[in-house]
Amino acid sequence: MSRSSDYRTSAISAADGPVAVTGASGYIGSWIVRDLLEQGYQVRACVRDVNNSGKVDHLLAMHKQAQAGSLELYEADLYVKGSYDAAFKQCSAVIHAGAAVGYNSESPQQVYDGCFTEVGHVLESAMNSGALKRFVFTSSFAAVGHPRPKGYVFTEKDWCGDNEDGHRGGWSDDNIAVNRDIAYAKAKARTEKMIYAAAAASGRFDAIAILPLHVVGPLLCANHDQGWSWQNCIKFMLRGKPYIKSKGGRMLWNMVDVRDTARAHRLAAESTLAANESRYILSAMDRSGEMFTHQLQAKLGQLFPEIANIGGEEMLSGQPVQPTHDGPRSYALLAKQELGLQSYRLEDTLLATHESDVQLGLL
Repeated sequence: MSRSSDYRTSAISAADGPVAVTGASGYIGSWIVRDLLEQGYQVRACVRDVNNSGKVDHLLAMHKQAQAGSLELYEADLYVKGSYDAAFKQCSAVIHAGAAVGYNSESPQQVYDGCFTEVGHVLESAMNSGALKRFVFTSSFAAVGHPRPKGYVFTEKDWCGDNEDGHRGGWSDDNIAVNRDIAYAKAKARTEKMIYAAAAASGRFDAIAILPLHVVGPLLCANHDQGWSWQNCIKFMLRGKPYIKSKGGRMLWNMVDVRDTARAHRLAAESTLAANESRYILSAMDRSGEMFTHQLQAKLGQLFPEIANIGGEEMLSGQPVQPTHDGPRSYALLAKQELGLQSYRLEDTLLATHESDVQLGLL
């Protein structure tokens, strides 16, 4: 981790001027906007189309309800160089939550470009803002995880390219165009290293990454019910559908609340302990936030006894058909220690997810 001589001055507060959020209409981005508003920030919310009511009406509603902060919508496109210049001008921090993650039928190459190649445009506009102190990037646990034995506990020191032999030849740039998971992981890791290098070379700001694992929690609009997203999978389980994102529904869910994820971005911008190259895994705080699919299915059944059938993994006589790999194990301990992040209980997260699904007419 590299620290500039005056690194403590790079921590921001609401008094330091506007904060811009890319991907502001998205699931995580919207909660970042809401959290910043609640803390009194001037927020510049960047979206691709300010006239798309399905994606911006909930942001406009936040603006009307804001007690302290203020919100402005800016139109910008990740693929258009310079489109963020106006939004970032004189911003003390930029939170780059926008990305192409593959939920909208993007090809693996488009995922890679949206998560790495085109981020250079965002970073360039941020560095030209004139007041930048912090650049906070929404990375992913995908930039951390790599093949390890069961029970291995990942930390921020891990990188997805570690243990190349364990990838069985799959960890190759040749596979970016054909494998979404490899494209996404490589893109997130390379963006992290790119922004850290740019910040170190500049000496004027710090770049920090937030690395969420399985993000669940309440939705703020129907558009947040993106197909194949974790929150979407919870919805289908509540509808009695099997979990199909992994073979036989077998997976270890290592969950973090979307509201905690949003708050961590702000805390990273405000922290005097965080510095350039700081990265924070957001996952369960402890083992209570980790559940195999059949355990999550049982927990949902306890929380919602009125639902006759809750989906999950393949079961036989009340037991899983096959055992599940014991991973990924990881805990948001560094975020707790350095950012002061306190988390929602998993039960409260699941209750709020269900409530928002009902309110939005998704169940």
